[in-house]
Amino acid sequence: MTEKNTLVLGASTNPTRYSYLVANKLAQHKHPITLVGIKKGEVAGKTIQNSTDGIEDIHTVTIYLGERNQLQYEDFLLALKPKRVIFNPGTENPSLMKRLEEQGVETLEACTLVMLSTGQF
Repeated sequence: MTEKNTLVLGASTNPTRYSYLVANKLAQHKHPITLVGIKKGEVAGKTIQNSTDGIEDIHTVTIYLGERNQLQYEDFLLALKPKRVIFNPGTENPSLMKRLEEQGVETLEACTLVMLSTGQF
């Protein structure tokens, strides 16, 4: 299995949030993670950053923000040029998906937790 440097966008310290669960699951699967969220804290031994400054070399972005809350990150995501972006249930954003695909980024409407548990990540 290849390690995929993964950015969790919308990371949370709330154990009932899917972004919290996926950060821990990614760490268990030995994928390096970068966490960006509103509230500072720590998940899976990593600090949640409030800024995207200095983030680079990301293979996969997994999004846990609604379409409206993604707006402030669109330019960052386009400039980041990840290999793929996973839009988890409830985060679908057709216009951003189209812009990413035009840059050659693979986009998926999928559940990262399911992908990890079925070996599709």
